[in-house]
Amino acid sequence: MQQKIVLIGGPGTGKSTVLKEFISRGYECMPEISREVTLEAQKEGIDQLFLEKPLLFSELLLKGREKQFIDADLSSEKLVFFDRGMPDVHAYMDYLKTDYPDTYIKKCNEYKYDKVFMLRPWKEIYIQDNERYESFEQAIELDKFLRKTYEELGYSIIDVPFGSVKDRCDFIIKSIND
Repeated sequence: MQQKIVLIGGPGTGKSTVLKEFISRGYECMPEISREVTLEAQKEGIDQLFLEKPLLFSELLLKGREKQFIDADLSSEKLVFFDRGMPDVHAYMDYLKTDYPDTYIKKCNEYKYDKVFMLRPWKEIYIQDNERYESFEQAIELDKFLRKTYEELGYSIIDVPFGSVKDRCDFIIKSIND
């Protein structure tokens, strides 16, 4: 039976780096798509789609993450890792105090992950760039919204300890197998 494992956490917590390590170990992984959506919007002249049109940005993310979930269902792999999940979308909307349709929560209840691993804000590795504009303090706030959203949807969150990428991946694999 396949397990869908989602990595969550605020921006700059090391999720994508951990996912790259899982890819190098031969696991199937679904990458974060928000950078792709952001870069596509920038090509069309919208500098920060997330800030300028948060509902459109969120709709595009939700569709993309739903597609990833469906694609994972078609995979024969026993483990599929996701860099962020569908609940992240409305967690961010709540953070922005932006209204969104009930379908967001319905989708999150329709597509359930098997395990949720949270990578916490870590000052030593945090970097801002053209697609990651949040300050470290905002990352801490987003972390709270993400935890609250996943818990409200009934998930038990497993916190990933700070450490090397290898140690973090080993912790996740051990926790899945326990």
